[in-house]
Amino acid sequence: CLTMNPDADARPLVLSGHMDTVHEKGSFGYPAVTEDEKKLYGPGVADCKGSLAVALLAMDALEGLGFRSRPIQLILQSEEEVASAQTDGATMAQICEWAKNAIGFLNLEMYTPHSAVIVRKGGVNFTFAITGQRAHAANCAISGARAIAEAAYKIVELEKLKDNDGITCNCGVISGGTAPNTVPDYCEFKANIRFATQDQLDWVCEHVRKIADTVHVNGTSCTVTRALGHPSMEYTERNQKFLDTLNGIFDKHGLPHLEAGRRNGASDAAFITLAGIPCVDSVGIEGGNLHSLEEFAVKESLKTAAKRVALVALEI
Repeated sequence: CLTMNPDADARPLVLSGHMDTVHEKGSFGYPAVTEDEKKLYGPGVADCKGSLAVALLAMDALEGLGFRSRPIQLILQSEEEVASAQTDGATMAQICEWAKNAIGFLNLEMYTPHSAVIVRKGGVNFTFAITGQRAHAANCAISGARAIAEAAYKIVELEKLKDNDGITCNCGVISGGTAPNTVPDYCEFKANIRFATQDQLDWVCEHVRKIADTVHVNGTSCTVTRALGHPSMEYTERNQKFLDTLNGIFDKHGLPHLEAGRRNGASDAAFITLAGIPCVDSVGIEGGNLHSLEEFAVKESLKTAAKRVALVALEI
């Protein structure tokens, strides 16, 4: 946490974004970040390292103006993509502690023109581990217990969850077996499930348990474990009021009015909202193709986003 004007008496304004990405080292080649006339390309340039540059530009502009009346906290999150799982939630708990007295929290996830986010889905990962019995493949009709086949039944059932406005499931990682001519005695896969409300999460946990307990291939068994995830960011009047305040500032200075938006992706903003801190999300750099090798950020949006942030600090 970097704090500007730490001795100022006013409640702090918090800026936050994450430094981590989903990309494997070296996946973008060298140099990792390239550019053309309009865009930057590279791992996390929009999600959301470019937005950290936005925060630093805004703070530099405020410094140049001699701004001293309010603390500005910049929180650099190091494990957002895994929901603070590497520290068993301690990172997110510390962020909420730092921000607890904030007048507002600007989460600098990628910006979509004319929109800010106050509603997001949550996300949680489950690992299914299926144990079977190894045998020669020639005898698979009469012996062995095919762990991969059991996993297939479970994956098909999970993949039925495809409500864009509610619960979705993506089974994205699978491994198992030792050879094509051997009945596999173990298979493991991971399922990422998104949900719009905490009530839906309760249903998801029960549904996952039932799928894990249902046996389709005799002789197999399954255990399922849940990793830390992001809660959903449900609508609150507190966040709506904060967005209304921001729009009052933007309207005054001729910046685009930001409509209240929603995203299906999970975000740290959900934890902040649950902690009772006024929060508006996705007011960082403009970009696209997140989590792909074509991820990009629009260079021109750096200065516009920095202007938004600096104006909020000056006038809130």
